[in-house]
Amino acid sequence: MRVLLVEDDPKVASHIANGLLGEGHECITAGDGASGYREAISNELDVVILDVMLPEYDGFTVLEKLREADNNTPVLLLSAKSQVEDKVRGLRTGANDYLTKPFAFEELLARIEGLAGRGKEGDDKTLIKVGDLTLDLVNRKVLCGEQEIDLQSKEFQLLECLLRHKGKVVTRSMLLEQVWNYHFDPQTNVIDVHISRLRQKVDKAFNVPLIETVRGTGYRIADSAT
Repeated sequence: MRVLLVEDDPKVASHIANGLLGEGHECITAGDGASGYREAISNELDVVILDVMLPEYDGFTVLEKLREADNNTPVLLLSAKSQVEDKVRGLRTGANDYLTKPFAFEELLARIEGLAGRGKEGDDKTLIKVGDLTLDLVNRKVLCGEQEIDLQSKEFQLLECLLRHKGKVVTRSMLLEQVWNYHFDPQTNVIDVHISRLRQKVDKAFNVPLIETVRGTGYRIADSAT
């Protein structure tokens, strides 16, 4: 990926940039909103990591200016603010995701890889395939070979989210945001219940389990499914 990181804290910026470089990605950095905006409109990028509290322009302003300029590069907002209203403001301004500081680099990486992957797929992709499993986004069907698997709406969305991140960990907070549109932890077992139901319906169609639990982090589609 080619990533633009707009972050004014040198330690945070260095941590993220070094992590991205270590994963084989290219990282362009900017330390304020004005230079971040200039870099965003003058480079071909896969994703932008944009801090909210910045000198010159704040992150919301940079994001607003990008969307007004018809720049649709996926944007992940970073913020020390955890209030729901800040997350809602960012998403309504045009952010694709929102991560609250402090965060684990592994979660940041998973989120931006997901955003970059979505952008590359394009809006016309209607099928997601993993091994013999096919997710039909148009007809809202799941097939294992020729056999249809009957899923409820949230089960379908949950499987879609996991399949879009195949081989990568999807954290619980990512699932809450992308499937249930919760930008906070409701402290319920809703994910566990739906994962259990999904496993009962999908895993039995495979010789090996499809959905892996990554203890303390989240879930991922097993590489063995391919």
